[in-house]
Amino acid sequence: MNIAGHLPRVAAERPDALAVACPDRRGGFVEATFRQLDDRSDAIARGLLRSGVSAGERAAVLVKPGQDFFALTFALFKAGVVPVLIDPGIGVRNFGRCLAEAEPSLFFGIPPAVLARKLLGWGRATIRRIYKVGPAGPMTLDGLAVLGREGAPTLHEPSAEEIAAILFTSGSTGPPKGAIYTHEIFNAQVEILRSTYDIEPGEIDLCTFPLFALFAPALGMSAIVPEMDATRPGRADPRRIIDTIRGRNVTTMFGSPALIRRVADYGREHKIKLATLRRAISAGAPVPAKVIERFASLLPENVQIHTPYGATEALPVATIGSELILGRTRAETDRGRGVCVGRPVEGMRVEVIRVDDGPIAAWSDALLAPAGEVGELVVRGPVVTGGYYRRPEADALSKIIDPADGSTWHRMGDLGRRDVDGLLWFYGRKSHRVVTPDRVYYTIAVEAVFNTVDGVARTALVGVDGPSGRRPVLCVESTLEKSHRRKLIEELRVAGSRYDHTREVDIFLFHPGFPVDIRHNAKIRRETLAIWAARKLR
Repeated sequence: MNIAGHLPRVAAERPDALAVACPDRRGGFVEATFRQLDDRSDAIARGLLRSGVSAGERAAVLVKPGQDFFALTFALFKAGVVPVLIDPGIGVRNFGRCLAEAEPSLFFGIPPAVLARKLLGWGRATIRRIYKVGPAGPMTLDGLAVLGREGAPTLHEPSAEEIAAILFTSGSTGPPKGAIYTHEIFNAQVEILRSTYDIEPGEIDLCTFPLFALFAPALGMSAIVPEMDATRPGRADPRRIIDTIRGRNVTTMFGSPALIRRVADYGREHKIKLATLRRAISAGAPVPAKVIERFASLLPENVQIHTPYGATEALPVATIGSELILGRTRAETDRGRGVCVGRPVEGMRVEVIRVDDGPIAAWSDALLAPAGEVGELVVRGPVVTGGYYRRPEADALSKIIDPADGSTWHRMGDLGRRDVDGLLWFYGRKSHRVVTPDRVYYTIAVEAVFNTVDGVARTALVGVDGPSGRRPVLCVESTLEKSHRRKLIEELRVAGSRYDHTREVDIFLFHPGFPVDIRHNAKIRRETLAIWAARKLR
């Protein structure tokens, strides 16, 4: 049951195969085999238990992707300690709130994180042990490994519902919340990823997102961590990413839409081919078809870019490949019919219910929206988390209990529809819809129409209150000089006039660069943009 159990299994089958390769300070890579990673995580787990740490304790982990991150996380799982994973870029105030909410007793961090914790008082009420990751000494990761250097392998045996980890959401559409993961959920994710994308042991994975990186050893893949700041994928050096893919014969890569765009632009400009890739996976926000098309030009024939749909609370839910997007669904997207996210993955049930901003206590088929209509997407299945850590008010708004069997439906907070062929279409966040006296505007459906205009990098729809009520306002990122804006506005109006749902959108504001989420650098922070737009229109 323990998700860490995959590691000793792979280490027994392929002990000398590469498990992890991470950049070093000299421009090369530090490598570890599966046997080495298993042995080091075993030593750290034994060290934890011998130092008096008990299964069930919570540990805040502020460690950069690398050898220590892999070894520590698997060690925590093996010891039955619950890692608390928080995006480092969510801001000082949010970070303190997350730690106060999770109440960890252990803190593992690189030296700057340890110093920040001391200066800002993070977790002061609950943290009783602090371990530095990096320098030598007794209260360090290396110190734990020395303490647990000898002994039998350890692997905590959890119950099915025991908490394995607390993963905080990015907070892109509200305060970060700690989603509760069980070992059962982690194992279900591994099996769904393996079967959905036909991943085989011995493949080589480019890990650009820390959480997904942990799946590589569990899937028997070699994890290659590229030289980049994982908190700023939109600023990654595409040349280094490409060099790593080629130099390491990477077969699989996960990248946020922002990273995929940078690699696609650079690769197409320099006529690069990524001959070893068998698949690319991008998630975190809708990936524009034109970006998919550019990236696809770098790939071997019949290799697809997959864009799974999901959230921290339920991942993956559905998936679609670039062949279907480029061959069929992009035309519907450009007409404002939503972004197709494909079909549910095996074991997941997805329904569309009528939009409701309040809590829903119990599931009933009476909640379902009429066929083909836009409503709220809800999901049930083996990767759906049961709730948030100590956030009953958030549970009430996001979870629905099915009285028939006690199972949990997760309300994705997203709007969408299902077409007659069973494909799911995403229309935007429920909280981002713009409700005016005359109609409801869905962000993705509106923006897609205007995004087809030449000179537009991307757009974001927000609602601004005025004397006659709320009105739709389109914020625009442009690739053109300011002198071309008047003409661009006329072209935007022409594009909007073609469809009923965009015809009344006639206020356009140019923005130098949209604020985005820190996890993927792709989700637009429309709440922040709405405040900016309101100030501009005063």
